[in-house]
Amino acid sequence: MTKTLIVDVIAQPEFLGKHEDKFAFAYTINITNRSEQNITLRNRHWIITHADGATEEVIGEGVIGKTPELAPGKSYSYTSGALIPTPIGSMRGSYGFVTDDGVSFRTEIPEFTLHTPDAPLH
Repeated sequence: MTKTLIVDVIAQPEFLGKHEDKFAFAYTINITNRSEQNITLRNRHWIITHADGATEEVIGEGVIGKTPELAPGKSYSYTSGALIPTPIGSMRGSYGFVTDDGVSFRTEIPEFTLHTPDAPLH
């Protein structure tokens, strides 16, 4: 019988200000293991979309240089950032995990909006 592998991902973006000709955002991610076994976050895949429709992709190992292990019911939070050329954008993607018994799986990161406080959101 296959065990259900459930991971909750919640993002909280924050506008930091303008840096040269780009807009700086921080985002805090909270990852909670809702599964019945230990999991380790191995990699990330982000798709960042700018207001003009341009996209950039970020693929890498772990998050902020770490590959956190989460026991059942445990959470892990980290803060990172993005610099984009438009006052509005969005981020979405997925995390790759592996269980203690070697099963690899991916969890979607729900899309969230990056926007300056004065940006029209329509």
